[in-house]
Amino acid sequence: MTRDTTIVHLPHTALRDWGRRCLQAAGVPADDARTVADSLVQTSLWGIDSHGIARLPHYLNRLHHGSIRARPAMRDTLTGPGTAQVAGDRGLGIVVAHHANRLAMRLARESGIGAVGVADSSHCGAIGLYTREAAQAGLVGIAFTHADRIAAPQGGHQPFFGTNPISVAFPRAGGEPVCLDMATTSIPWNRVMNARREGHAVSPDVAVDEQGRPSTDPHQIRALRPLGGTDYGHKGYGLALVIELLCGPLNGNPYGPFITPMYEQLDQPRELGAFFLAIDPMRFAGGPMLAATVAHMAQTLAAEPGSPRMPGDPELEKQAVRLQQGIPVEPGLQAEFRAWSERLGVAAPV
Repeated sequence: MTRDTTIVHLPHTALRDWGRRCLQAAGVPADDARTVADSLVQTSLWGIDSHGIARLPHYLNRLHHGSIRARPAMRDTLTGPGTAQVAGDRGLGIVVAHHANRLAMRLARESGIGAVGVADSSHCGAIGLYTREAAQAGLVGIAFTHADRIAAPQGGHQPFFGTNPISVAFPRAGGEPVCLDMATTSIPWNRVMNARREGHAVSPDVAVDEQGRPSTDPHQIRALRPLGGTDYGHKGYGLALVIELLCGPLNGNPYGPFITPMYEQLDQPRELGAFFLAIDPMRFAGGPMLAATVAHMAQTLAAEPGSPRMPGDPELEKQAVRLQQGIPVEPGLQAEFRAWSERLGVAAPV
């Protein structure tokens, strides 16, 4: 039988509205459904398909199994002038993370810096969502999160840490924030999952099989390599370790091998953590000119040979294209959308 390879391009508004309706049909309050659907579609507009609307079926699946609560009773504990802890109560990670990040922003405006840890949450999507929001408000945003065992430590080949991303964003005068958003592995694990769903190969030299041999077959991949690869993976490994400590043990969450796998044991909560920092640049000598300096730096870099771009700019360029052409949805994902639409009694976007 010939495999369907037809990719459809759907308007972001159609996907956003469909996502909201699905989440509400699954029992999520309207405001939270809007937050999650809008965040996923925004991530897809940036071209980060590993963390975009393709993840909604997974969230719906965990809501169905009860390991994510549609209506969590989140709790904030202020622990100092600029510090706080958020208990996520198994809520949708994107909802919990936006709440915690905005608390960090509030503390930063009051005290100059806000540091907020998150406990007992779930997958929070692309963490650049949160640092960009802080930077759009004139703050410097920093965020970390972790995941179950996906990446092999340097010197080993069995998975131990997650992809453990870091994001930092700065305000830019006259434009969108500059935003670094990167995993501590060469690719995110969700790219492997997307490749399994659609029958694609994975890029070479970024993953290994059960025996530690390089593999491009998504069905044979057992672990991702840390950022830096065979020779310099100690750098990505070191970053993953410190981020694990910030998001896991510091917040009373489990770490690495002791976190429930994302796509297995769907009835078990994941107890994921995150860590958000917001900094008021006006508390520092260069604060009044920071956004203008960032804009000047971008212009200066663009004038260099090769026209280097600032972190986050490729995503903004991708967004401009997808706003016009729509968000691409591959055949396997189309089938998942139709299945969940039928299950929830919601009109499918495809």
